[in-house]
Amino acid sequence: MNLRGKSVLITGATGGLGQAIARRLRAEGADLILTGRRAGVLEGLAGEIGGRVIAADLADAAEVERLAKESGDVDIVVANAALPGGGVLESYTTDEIDRALDINLRAPIVLTRVFGEPMLARGSGHIVFISSLSGKVAAPASSLYSATKLGLRGFALGLREDWNPRGVGVSSVNPGFIRDAGMFADGGAQLPPGVGTRTPEDVAAAVVRAIRDNKAEIDVAPPVLKASTLFATIAPQTAARVARRIGSDRIAHQMAEGQRHNR
Repeated sequence: MNLRGKSVLITGATGGLGQAIARRLRAEGADLILTGRRAGVLEGLAGEIGGRVIAADLADAAEVERLAKESGDVDIVVANAALPGGGVLESYTTDEIDRALDINLRAPIVLTRVFGEPMLARGSGHIVFISSLSGKVAAPASSLYSATKLGLRGFALGLREDWNPRGVGVSSVNPGFIRDAGMFADGGAQLPPGVGTRTPEDVAAAVVRAIRDNKAEIDVAPPVLKASTLFATIAPQTAARVARRIGSDRIAHQMAEGQRHNR
């Protein structure tokens, strides 16, 4: 799909990853609809790159419906909004669990249902879900986050089987550790030597590639992390033991504590 002139809805456009995605898609010639909770941040971004602003809280089902109605028909949806979901499960209240599930999983599914129908009717369009390597491999202190990202990735891959033959592309973009912006950067954890990171711009480039080439899935991570993720899907218990030896518990708890205010 050529992005020039296409209408793109980006959720979570107030965060660092969302802003990087928005800037890259605008550079490709797309017309943007920017959404997130912080209207002031959205207005600032729109003033820089253009686009229409619709502030909405995706934890509120009524707000999700309003967003869908006010956005109108779009060619592409980039479902980027997410809460960290880090920390052990017993540290969460029921309301916090509901909020993570609503924003990370329910809202993308509902928006896809709404925006997908006209895409299917005309036989063109694309949905991109920003999942995570946590949707492939679980880590300590991240059970809730892994559940939402595994669910989102599974939804994307299953939906692709239904919709791709009908002309609507569906992709999952799975970032690893992203520096400068996003949940890992906000958490302030220190990685062990040899575990590399990627940039928000790398994630944005993967989004463009997913749309242009109709990719089912793209992992955004250095080769070593991609290889360790593949190994963990084959031998999860062995991989978990190795990860603990190099400090996965420490890293996960550092990230969870640094993100606690975002629940």
